[in-house]
Amino acid sequence: RMGRTLVELFYDVISPYSWLGFEALCRYQNIWNIDLRFRPAFLSGIMQQTGNKPPAMLPKRAEYVLKDLKRMAKYYQVPVHVSRNDFERIFATSSLAAMRFVTAVDMTNPQYLEPLSREFWMRFWTQHEDISQPENILAVARQAGLPAELSQKALEMISSPTVKDRLKETTAEAIKHGAFGMPAIVAHYDGEPHLFFGSDRLELLGSVIGEKWLGPVPS
Repeated sequence: RMGRTLVELFYDVISPYSWLGFEALCRYQNIWNIDLRFRPAFLSGIMQQTGNKPPAMLPKRAEYVLKDLKRMAKYYQVPVHVSRNDFERIFATSSLAAMRFVTAVDMTNPQYLEPLSREFWMRFWTQHEDISQPENILAVARQAGLPAELSQKALEMISSPTVKDRLKETTAEAIKHGAFGMPAIVAHYDGEPHLFFGSDRLELLGSVIGEKWLGPVPS
C-alpha cells in the first residue's frame, strides 16, 4: 500500500451534500490510489464555532439549494429526495445522538461504519423519517445489518464521556483543517493536508493528488 494518499471525509448524516461526497468517494476508493477514512463529526458544532449559517436560511439561496440538490442527486445517482418543507424538518432535527451513535460504532465495530452511515442518510433523506430518537437509531442500525447486542451497546455508549469527547475531537480536527461546513474532505498529500469543501470538488481533489476524475459514477 505504498504511496497511497490518505483521504479523510468529515461528515454528518444531516448533510445531504455529505451523502453525495460519501457515495462518490466510496466508488473511487478502489479506482484511485487512496485510503479512504470516514470521520463522523458534528455539523452544528462546526457551524457554531466558525460562525457559519445553513445556506437554506437565506431565501434566495434556499431556492437554489432545492434545485441544486435535485440535479446533484440525479447526476450522482444518490436518492436524496428534497422538497421545500424539508428545510423546516432539517432545522428542527438534531443529529447529535445519531452522530454519537455513529461514533460509538466507529470506535467499537468500524466495519459497520459505511453501511450504517448510508442507512442514516437513507432514512432521513430518502424516507423522510426521524433519526433523532433511540428507537429510530436502533431501526437504522438493524437495517444496516448490525447485530442487536452491538446496537444496544453503542446506544448505551452515546451518553459516555469517551464517545462525547471523540465526537468533539473529530469536529475540532475538521475545524483545525479549515472546515466551516460539510462535507470537509482532507487529502494528506506531499506532506501536508489539503482541504476541499463540498461534494463538487472531487475533480479538483483528483487533480491535486494526481488521480483522474471519471465523473460521479465511474464504470
